[in-house]
Amino acid sequence: MTLLYNDPARFTDDALRGFCDLHSDRVRAVTGGVVRSTPVSEGKVAVVIGGGSGHYPAFTGLVGSGFADGAVAGNIFTAPSAQQVHAVARAAHSGGGVLFGYGNYAGDVMNFGSAQERLRAEGVDCRTIVVTDDVASSDDESQRRGIAGDFAVFKIASAAAEEGLALSEVADLARRANARTRSLGIAFDGCTLPGQSESLFTVPAGKMALGLGIHGEPGISDVDSAEADRVADTLVEGVLAKTAHLDSSRVAVLLNGLGATGHEELFVLWSRIATGLRDAGLILVEPEVGELVTSLDMSGVSLTVTWLDEDLERLWCAPADTPAYGKARGAVARAPETRTPVDSGETSDEELPEADPDSRECAATIAAAFGEMRAAVERHAEELGRIDAVAADGDHGRGMLKGVTAAARAAAAARELGAGAHSVLVRAADSWAAEAGGTSGALWGAGLRALASALSDRRSPDAAEIVAGIEGFSASITGLGRAEVGDKTMVDALVPFVSTFSTTHSWRSAAEVARTSAERTAELVAGTGRAKHLAERGRGTPDAGAVSFALLAETVAEFLERKENPHG
Repeated sequence: MTLLYNDPARFTDDALRGFCDLHSDRVRAVTGGVVRSTPVSEGKVAVVIGGGSGHYPAFTGLVGSGFADGAVAGNIFTAPSAQQVHAVARAAHSGGGVLFGYGNYAGDVMNFGSAQERLRAEGVDCRTIVVTDDVASSDDESQRRGIAGDFAVFKIASAAAEEGLALSEVADLARRANARTRSLGIAFDGCTLPGQSESLFTVPAGKMALGLGIHGEPGISDVDSAEADRVADTLVEGVLAKTAHLDSSRVAVLLNGLGATGHEELFVLWSRIATGLRDAGLILVEPEVGELVTSLDMSGVSLTVTWLDEDLERLWCAPADTPAYGKARGAVARAPETRTPVDSGETSDEELPEADPDSRECAATIAAAFGEMRAAVERHAEELGRIDAVAADGDHGRGMLKGVTAAARAAAAARELGAGAHSVLVRAADSWAAEAGGTSGALWGAGLRALASALSDRRSPDAAEIVAGIEGFSASITGLGRAEVGDKTMVDALVPFVSTFSTTHSWRSAAEVARTSAERTAELVAGTGRAKHLAERGRGTPDAGAVSFALLAETVAEFLERKENPHG
């Protein structure tokens, strides 16, 4: 259980503050995460890694000479926002372009991808490596999750950048490392989020969970518990079964603890794992055993194997010096011409356009509605988290609360400054996306932005413009998330809501349809997103995103009814 915290919502911020103070000789805090505090060579490729927090030493602990130039730190198990990714990349950039590295999760893909597009528009060359090493999560290699294989892929890519290779070469080597990396994990017990008393999942007595993720997701299946040698054999056999007939016998190996597995336990496993790998004809090259990609206090282990060629072996063995990881192979060379990266200096202090009285009145209604939405999510955040934890990582309630709270605060502040309806919604959208992160943050931010585009600061919207805005909200979310009705997502409640509202212009009728549709998602199995890996486990439980959308639709309907009939 995670016991030491102040405000659970500030756990990541508090941890980063202590981390940066302790390791100020290697890292410094910037908006969204950390970058190196030591000089880097002008023109060097900046390797920027990241994802949700809770995985230390990944990702912040791997920033330093010979490894990453920056790490983006989202909330616990939640993808960082596009704004956070952009800020860290700008701070880490040294003129040679940016290579982004992250695991294959929907929220990370959306937000890192959005940041990459923005950087390219600003003239910064960017590439991406999405790690897909988890053999248990899918037979389709492109659909696999990224787990502890992140470490091997990022280490190799970072060493290539340290050698001064060009961005295209660094990216090619990262992709080659990812294609040759396979991992499998086993959990004995789940992890507990700060402020919660129950684990995100439990493993039945006498069982162990095979194929777990690193965000508190349960395993793909429960198998009989066994002594250490049998656990080791299961890991070795599972990884070697997915080797794709690679042409090398030299391998990098990582036996990784997930947060609550002692080193002595790992050593017991290692003796059997090393024997099994050598018996398979493999030569182990500088193997690593320890906690390098964790999941808070999860009890479990994972095995990662990367089949090396000459280039990959050189980079795997290259020296590194970070707060959490060191590889001593001589001193890390310093480039003769150096510079210290600077923070991006991002601000949101844009001047608000002039608004007329009718639009300002609409803006006041929008800001008040966000306040009601925030209160509703706060009342139901724990329930949303429990629903989400059945087949995902349990962060939906907390993420929604952080997003809607930021949106409500931004909307109220913009209204106080005299903003119109369009500007209030834009401020709310951007704040939601920036603060929430994750899939829901990206989707709600994009959807609210699209809704804002149908409104004006110069007049109050008519019925046709409101319908157009809501249809734009839906189109933006379905386009970005690539989900369809039946995939067991927010879309299953959103699309019926929009269809009903477009024909009736009744928020109440549309909200009732959204609630019914959200409840019906309990009959579905997930077809996209993180929950698809545990689709059957989620049967019988509604989708958290659909439920939260219905909740907010109902909240707005009730608010509008009270506004129209204050004495009723």
